[in-house]
Formats: sequence, C-alpha cells, structure tokens
Amino acid sequence: MRDGRPRTRAELIQLTGLARSTVGARVDSLLTAGLLKPAGESRSTGGRPPVRFAFNPTAAVVIGADLGATHATVGLTDLDGTVISDRTVELDIASGPAPVLDRVVDLGRELLKEAKRTRADLAGVGIGLPGPVEHSTGRPASPPIMPGWDGYDVPAHVSAGLGGPVLVDNDVNIMALGEHATVHPHVDHLVFVKVATGIGAGIISGGQLHRGAQGAAGDLGHVAAPHGDGVLCRCGNVGCLEAVASGPAIVGRLERAGVEVQDTRALVDLVRGGNTEAIAEMRAAGREIGAVLASTVSLLNPQVIVVGGLLVQCAESLLAGIREVVYGRSLPLATEQLQIVAARTGGHAGVIGAATMVIQHVLSAEEVERQLANLAS
Repeated sequence: MRDGRPRTRAELIQLTGLARSTVGARVDSLLTAGLLKPAGESRSTGGRPPVRFAFNPTAAVVIGADLGATHATVGLTDLDGTVISDRTVELDIASGPAPVLDRVVDLGRELLKEAKRTRADLAGVGIGLPGPVEHSTGRPASPPIMPGWDGYDVPAHVSAGLGGPVLVDNDVNIMALGEHATVHPHVDHLVFVKVATGIGAGIISGGQLHRGAQGAAGDLGHVAAPHGDGVLCRCGNVGCLEAVASGPAIVGRLERAGVEVQDTRALVDLVRGGNTEAIAEMRAAGREIGAVLASTVSLLNPQVIVVGGLLVQCAESLLAGIREVVYGRSLPLATEQLQIVAARTGGHAGVIGAATMVIQHVLSAEEVERQLANLAS
C-alpha cells in the first residue's frame, strides 16, 4: 500500500491471492494501528460502493538528524519522508558526543512541540555522523575528526532523551538514501559522492544501501589519488584523494599561490565570482575525483553518479573535471547510459536519508508484525 494508490479489499485479495477473511483481518488491524486510512469509495457495480484504503503517512513522525563537522540539521518528517519542519544550527562535532547529542535531542523536542506531536507519535530517530559508523551498533569507529566519539553509544544517549528506535550511519550513506528516495527512486544502482571538508561515497546497489562487512564501504576519500604523492592526509596516510581534492585541500593550494581565501565557503564564492585560479583548481580537483570514480564505475557499473556536498555549489567546474576523466577512462559499455549529475535535494538530503533509514526499518515486514502483535495483546 505504500505506493500511494488507494485500493479496495477486493483489489487486495486479487493482488495478494490471500483469502477474503485474511485480507479483511489484516486491513482491520492496519486501520487500528493507523497505518491505513479510508480513502473514499470506489465505483459501485451494484449495491453499496466498496471502500478504498490508503497508506497513512501521518500515522507517525520521524526525526532525522544530519551532523556535519561544523553544523547540524535536524528535521521532522512523516512516514513518506516528507519534511514537515527543520532546523540548522552551528555546532562543533569536536566538542564531544554529550553536548552535540543533547543539542540534537533539544531540537527534536522543539520540532515535535511545534508540530503538536508527542513522543508517542515518534516512530524513531535517524542520525548521520561525519565519520565511520558500525551500523549494527550505531557506534562511531575511530572517526578522524570526532575526538571522544570512538565507540560512544549514540543510540542509548538519544533514546534516553527522545525514545527509540535510534539508527545511526555515516553522513554520506544517509545522503545517498535521501537522494535515492526523493530524486532517483527507480534507479537500482547509484553512487552518491559528497565533496566538502572531506570526501566520501554512499553506494546504492540493487536498490539497497550497500554498507559492506563493517559499514566501511564507500570510503572514497582515503583511496590513493593519482597526483597525491607525498601529500599528508589527516588520517595519517599520504596521497589520499581527500588530501588533494577536498575543500580545505583546494583552499590550501590557492593560499600558497597567493590567492586570498579563508575557507571552503569563501572558495565557493570565488568560483561563483569567476576567479580563474579558483575555477582551475576546482576543475583539477574534479579530475582527481574522476580518476578514482573511473575505477568505481568499472567495479560497480552504476546508472547514476550524484555529486553533493558544499562544493557542488560550484557544480559546473567540479562536474566538468569529473566527467572529463570518468568518460575518458571507463569502458564505453559502463558509461553508455551513465549520468553524472549534481545533487538536487540540497540541504535536505541528510535529513530525508536519516528519516528514510528509520522508515525502512519501522515499516519492514518484521516490525509491522511486531507492532500489530503488540496492539492485539
């Protein structure tokens, strides 16, 4: 029923092949749970018109939180992932888990209050963190820019303040989920690349988010770059893509060349303003990213590569460099229908993705069974 199309009991019987009594009981249970709602009457073929039912996305709400190195966006969505309201605040992830997560909890409570919803209406909380996360436990795993977060029980902290379930993943994975759910829902193979303070990728394969064995899949920023020889990365290694093609890396090269630029946001302004040195560096960074993505295209054969993050505001220069190398170095079969595009969800990708992660969990067959069993008892 989540495709949004209202159906009668008779249509559900025909679609599922289940007995009339089974479908009737199931519809009644889902109506009681609030997950289905009446949606008008179908055309009568004689006698009383049959009632249609539809999925009810307002049955509950979800909190999605997208945490970056210097900011946090917390949003409230319905069960379709539609954003009801959100807040973005300045926040230093390096200040530690307790103050950061307490702020997330406070923002979540504010959004619930404004929407006139209570904790009883909250289906769950999804959180994206700017570092590696062991998805099965929700605990950060040696995150390089998050001192004090390693192994911290994020779900327990947030659940104590808002309730659960609380699901946690890295920020690029949830951005991939958000972009896939809202812009490319019919694409089975997609790679989302975030280019900002760091560089990372989220991989959708077979329509599902691919996390790998420990949740480390998509760590694109720490793949060796073609021209990264001798460049020290913050991970302690040398030659990483992030060390030569991220926002801070480009800013550093421009400063050494005598161009006045304070940070990545200022870099974006320079490119938008037509500064030739900044445009050239941005395109060169795109070529470095493209060289690594060319290998990704050969390995994964995606239909779409979506580029997001702060630097996508300079989309023309960055994408030009990426396309130049990917289309030039990958096999024609892999690139024949490949699209390389800028993200379209903007600042909402992370919030929508974090909410989508929770929605997929709470509306899974197992969780719906559990909810209905609890209601029955």
